Amino acid sequence: MNKTDRMLAIVIELQRKGVLRAEDLAAKFETSIRTIYRDMQALSEAGVPIAGAPGTGYSLMEGYFLPPVSFTVEEAVALLIGADFVGMKLDAEYGAKARSSQEKIEAILPEKVREEAERIRSVIRLLDVGESGTRGREKETFEQLRQAILRKRKVRFRYAKNVPDQDESRHSERTADPYGLVHTHGVWMLVAFCWLRQDIRHFRLSRISGLVILDESFNIDPGFRLTTYRPADDRNVTVRIWVDPAIADRVLESDNFYMESFEPGDQGWLATFRVRRMEDLLQWTLGWGAAVRVLEPEALRERVREEIGKMFERC
Repeated sequence: MNKTDRMLAIVIELQRKGVLRAEDLAAKFETSIRTIYRDMQALSEAGVPIAGAPGTGYSLMEGYFLPPVSFTVEEAVALLIGADFVGMKLDAEYGAKARSSQEKIEAILPEKVREEAERIRSVIRLLDVGESGTRGREKETFEQLRQAILRKRKVRFRYAKNVPDQDESRHSERTADPYGLVHTHGVWMLVAFCWLRQDIRHFRLSRISGLVILDESFNIDPGFRLTTYRPADDRNVTVRIWVDPAIADRVLESDNFYMESFEPGDQGWLATFRVRRMEDLLQWTLGWGAAVRVLEPEALRERVREEIGKMFERC
């Protein structure tokens, strides 16, 4: 980093942090304390109102902002989340540039705008970004849930599960305390306390319908943090599938959420999965036809045979 870039970065860092010691700045920009002293002198001579107090550190005089740019809360959130997207989708160099851009944006935001933007960002999280977009009804659901989360209002909705319950029903009515929205594997998920299950659950937005924001408010568990929350891993069923080499690249590109490993095996490839229930992989397995073969568990082999038999009867 050259001197000019470093001096601008110092001003931005002071805007973000308030008060910083020369030692802190030297560590941040990987230079000597003496160089920081010279930079501070140069900034002062250039007209930047820097105040220094022995034993405390440097700060900018109140009311000084650089550059004179004004963002609404919504604009700031869009830019900050956009930087998150760049950091996840592009290479390490662009990831570093994205983080630098976020710091600069945060530095020029007035305190109230910065606090509100941070509050909104705290309930929206990108774990990874797939190819899927947010469209149609899902966009409306997202907007309603975002409002409910920020207003701390309970919601009620109808949810369609991917796999039927023991009573063969796939649909259920849920009342939930919405904690946050997470984007993972190309889909948006709601993380919420479900009153039906009496626990934190995850709901795919595309399977939510009839969403209603209730008047009743809720309080988030003091120990819950969306940024650090990790759901319990209850995928206890191991599945191994043989894959024909002719489609190995396509199977790998499918990026199946449950896949643990994909390795060359006996005259083909061996894919290992961990699932909650066999049905999680049933349709995926059938979709590859004769190019895959279930090795274990035997129960899944039987389910595949049953489904193929039903398909044959309907042909």
